[in-house]
Amino acid sequence: MASVAVTDENFKSEVLDSDVPVLVDFWAEWCGPCKTLSPIVDELAADMKDKVKVVKINIDEAPEAPTKYGVRGIPTLMIFKGGEIVDTRVGGMPKSQLEEWIGDKVA
Repeated sequence: MASVAVTDENFKSEVLDSDVPVLVDFWAEWCGPCKTLSPIVDELAADMKDKVKVVKINIDEAPEAPTKYGVRGIPTLMIFKGGEIVDTRVGGMPKSQLEEWIGDKVA
């Protein structure tokens, strides 16, 4: 399963009300590092589909969630469990590091 595009309208149902941990990727079209990180996030969505749901939020199209959760730089990755933020990372990282970070938080 690939990542799910999330908007301000479905953020609550897709992220906060999710029964499984959720990795949220806040990104934008004009963001170079976001474009570099995007395929890695998509790979992890497929690799870790049994452990975590992966969603992406375009901050230009859905400004409410990034504002509410204090996103100041992108790409920003947040892990939510039970409707609460477990951890946040800002900036890109290699797949192995990202996979380890997610694994530690959703275990």
